Amino acid sequence: MQYYRDGFYPGDPAVAPAAPEATSVVDAPFPDEVDVLIVGSGPAGNVLAAQLARFPSITTRLVERRTGPMEMGQADGVACRTMEMFQAFGFAHALQEEAYWVNETTFWRPDPERRDHIMRTSRVQDVEDGLSEMPHLIMNQARIHEHLLDAARNAPARLVPDYGLEFVGLEVADEGEHPVTVTLRRVGPEGAAGVGEEVTVRAKFVVGADGARSEVRAAIGRTSSGERANHAWGVLDVLATTDFPDIRFKAAIQSAEHGSLLLIPREGGYLVRLYVDLGTVTAENRATIRSLGAEEVAAMANRILHPYILDVKETVWFSVYEVAQRIADGFDDAVGRDLGRGPRVFIAGDACHTHSAKAGQGMNVSMQDAFNLGWKLAAVLEGRSHPSLLETYDAERRPVARELIDFDKEWSALLAAPPRDPEHPERGGVDPAEVSEYFVRQGRYTAGVATRYRSSRLTGTDEHQSLAAGLTVGMRFHSVPVVRVGDGKRTQLGHSAVADGRWRLYAFADASEDRFRALGDWLGSAEGSALVRYGVGRDLEGFVDVRGIVQRPHSQVDLLVMPEVLRPRTGRLGLVDYEKVYAADPGEDVFDLRRIDREEGALVVVRPDQYVASVLPLNAYERLTDLFDGVFIRPELPA
Repeated sequence: MQYYRDGFYPGDPAVAPAAPEATSVVDAPFPDEVDVLIVGSGPAGNVLAAQLARFPSITTRLVERRTGPMEMGQADGVACRTMEMFQAFGFAHALQEEAYWVNETTFWRPDPERRDHIMRTSRVQDVEDGLSEMPHLIMNQARIHEHLLDAARNAPARLVPDYGLEFVGLEVADEGEHPVTVTLRRVGPEGAAGVGEEVTVRAKFVVGADGARSEVRAAIGRTSSGERANHAWGVLDVLATTDFPDIRFKAAIQSAEHGSLLLIPREGGYLVRLYVDLGTVTAENRATIRSLGAEEVAAMANRILHPYILDVKETVWFSVYEVAQRIADGFDDAVGRDLGRGPRVFIAGDACHTHSAKAGQGMNVSMQDAFNLGWKLAAVLEGRSHPSLLETYDAERRPVARELIDFDKEWSALLAAPPRDPEHPERGGVDPAEVSEYFVRQGRYTAGVATRYRSSRLTGTDEHQSLAAGLTVGMRFHSVPVVRVGDGKRTQLGHSAVADGRWRLYAFADASEDRFRALGDWLGSAEGSALVRYGVGRDLEGFVDVRGIVQRPHSQVDLLVMPEVLRPRTGRLGLVDYEKVYAADPGEDVFDLRRIDREEGALVVVRPDQYVASVLPLNAYERLTDLFDGVFIRPELPA
C-alpha cells in the first residue's frame, strides 16, 4: 500500500485526504446536476460508487429507496475472483479475517444398505491449487455492502448514499451536457418531513442497479425474458446444535425420498445457511409452498438429514423462492438511439440477470458488471476516452450473464434431481457421483475466473499468446508471487493494481534485458511512444501504470540504472516511486508459473478491471500504440 505521495497526513492511511474539488460530501444538499446517478445501493451499485468515488472531479450520487443501509442480506458467497477485485479496493484482508473460508465441499447420498439414511460419499477441495491467491469466502451481503460503502466514504470524493429516494422515471434528450432528466421521490415513515416530495436531477449518465424489478430497465424500454424452473427452495440462516458431522463444511446432500439440501456454513463459527428443496411447483401447490414457515422448512431439513438431527435454536433469516433464470435484452439504452456519442443509461446486476442462488454467482457477477462499467465511465467523463467506449459494456457483460444462466440451469437441475436408486435404475434420477464430478469440473467457473472477453477494441488476439501462455488474453490477470527490488519484499504482482481506473503494462524482461530496457526508454521519452502520445499535458501516472519484472535475483538488480519510466517522479512533490521493479521469486518463479518466454520476454497489457487486454513482444511498439488508439483520445496540443 502506497500513500503520502502528495504529502504527509495523519491518521488511517486507508482514509485518503478529501479532494478540494470533492462534491459528494457527507450531508451535502442534493444537486440539480450530476455526472453519474446510481439508482440502488445493492452489490452492483455499491461497487460502482466505490469505483467512482476515487475520481473527485466526477460528481456522483448514489440513491437508495430504503431509508438506511441493508442489515441482513440474501447473498453470501464471495468468489475468488471477487476477492481479487476487493484487493484492488483495499479491504480483501479485512474480509478474510471476518468471513468463513470454504476449504472443502462434501457430498452425501442415501446409504445403499439403509435408503432412509444418508452417508458421505466424497469430499473435494473447494478451490484447486494455484487457481487464485484468494480464498472462496462466505459473508453476509450486508457486510459486503458496508465494506464497499466504507471504501466510497474514505475515497477522495467522500461519497455516501442518499437514502429514502425512490426512482420515479427518466427522460433522455438528444443533446445537452446533462441529457438525462431523472425524477425521484422522497420516501419514509408516514407523516415525516419531505415524504412524497419529488426531486428532479439532470445527469450525464444514469446506472440502474435497482434489482430484478428494475424501474430503470423499464424506463429505457428494456425487457427481461426467461423462464421459471418450477422448483422452489426454502432458505434459512440458523443457529443450531446438531450431530451432523459436516456442519462446518459446505455440503450437498441428497436423500432418497425427501429431496435435497445444500448446507453452507456462515461467518462467526456458529451460523449456518440451509437451502432446502421444496420440490416441483405447480399452479395447485404454489400458494401452499409460498406459505411455508421457517419451522416447517427446518422440519423438512431434518427429514433430509436423517439419521442426524438439527435442533434450531434461532432462525436469523428465512425466505422461500422459486428458481428463475432471466436476462435483459440489453444492458443500456441503445434501443433506437444514435450511438455516435455512446449510451447514456445503463443497468447492472439483478436488473440485467436473475438466477438461483445455488451457483453462488449472482452477487459476484453483479459486482463484476459494475467494475467493468465504472472505469469506462471515469475514462469518458475525464476526457481520456471517447464516449463510444461505453458501448463495450453491453457487448462484454451480456454474454457473461448468458453463460451464468446456462450454468445455473445445469447446476440447479443436478441439485434438485433425486438420487438414482441402484436397485431401481428405471426410476431415473442422478448418480450422486455426477454431482461431485460436475462440481469439480466447473470449479473455475464457480471461482469466478472462467470469464473470457472476446477480441475487440479492448481485447487483442492471441497471436503472441505463446510469449506468456499462463496469462490468457481476455481473462483476468492471474497474480503471482514476486520480489520487489526496491525493498526486497515478497509480494503478489497483481496486488500492485488498485481500483484507480489505470491501465497496467507489465514488462517481463527478456534474457539479455536489451529489449526490456529499450521498451522502457521508448515508453518514457520517445516522441512516438504510446504513453507520450496520450500523456501530453496529463499526469502520465494517472492513466497508465508501468511495471517491470526481471529474471535475475533482486539482489543483483541496480534500481537506479533502470529506465526512468520504472522509477518515475510522481505526485505533487515529484517523489520517486521505488516500487515499479520486481524480480522473480526463486521459490515460485513467475516466468515458470505463467510460462513467460525467458528468451524473448513479453509485454502484458492489463485493463483497469484486471483483465488481460493483450500479450505482445517487448518491441511491438506499433501494436501497443494501435491498442491504445482504441482506448484513449489523443490530447489536443496548444496552438
